[in-house]
Amino acid sequence: MDDDHFRQLLDGFNFSWVGYRKVRKGVKKRIARHMQELNCPNIKVYLDLLNKSAELRQECEKQMTVSISRFFRDRQLWRDLEKDVLPRMIETEKKTLRVWSAGCARGEEVYSFKIVWDRLKENYAQFPEIEIAATDMHPDYIEKARAGIYSKSSMKEIPLEARGHYFDIKKSGNRFDIKAVYKQGIDWTVRDIFSNPPGSEFDIIFLRNNLLTYYKEHIKAEGLKRVIKALVPDGWLIVGSHEKIPAAISNMQRHNSIPWAYRKDV
Repeated sequence: MDDDHFRQLLDGFNFSWVGYRKVRKGVKKRIARHMQELNCPNIKVYLDLLNKSAELRQECEKQMTVSISRFFRDRQLWRDLEKDVLPRMIETEKKTLRVWSAGCARGEEVYSFKIVWDRLKENYAQFPEIEIAATDMHPDYIEKARAGIYSKSSMKEIPLEARGHYFDIKKSGNRFDIKAVYKQGIDWTVRDIFSNPPGSEFDIIFLRNNLLTYYKEHIKAEGLKRVIKALVPDGWLIVGSHEKIPAAISNMQRHNSIPWAYRKDV
């Protein structure tokens, strides 16, 4: 599959060439395998099949999912959350805080949040309960996230001496099972970003490295409206380190010093 054919496929899903350009090699290989399985000799036949079958179209979209994740990816983000954003939320003295990880992949983001949350408990006499909705369109990712079993490749940002505190380490240090305490309070659900949100009145929503990276502008705006509507006034939207929300979204204010954090207007 050459780039011209790949662009045709992207257009069919309203995906962005800019978002996929650097990661397209692996995606193109997966799509080529899918075409072979369906005995498609060229992109035209493939696109025709996708247009006729919702099931095949859904499978193709799964093959185009890009999951580049590890614990505490974008380390500065997690430092800023722990030192600034989350303490602000805790100090509101709410009894329960609600979090949505939209596009949770294999769960590293969600468990990173639970680890940070657990560390913060030591600093407060009164501490809110936490409820987390974790969603992804890929069923295999959700199952892996629920299992919470990881390899060394996910551990890059966690110091060697700290790993045993958060994980049960097995197979001579090559397998890391997240400890059961960090699995509590998480609702894992198969759901894409354009479905109805898994609830409402979230205090914080993680929307990192998916909608704002891989979709065309008009699709971003549509998806963002759904996501932002699910935030409480004064709630926080957390995006990827290289992402920003469109200027047309006027009810979100970027944090003065944290570029990936946006607060919803009251």
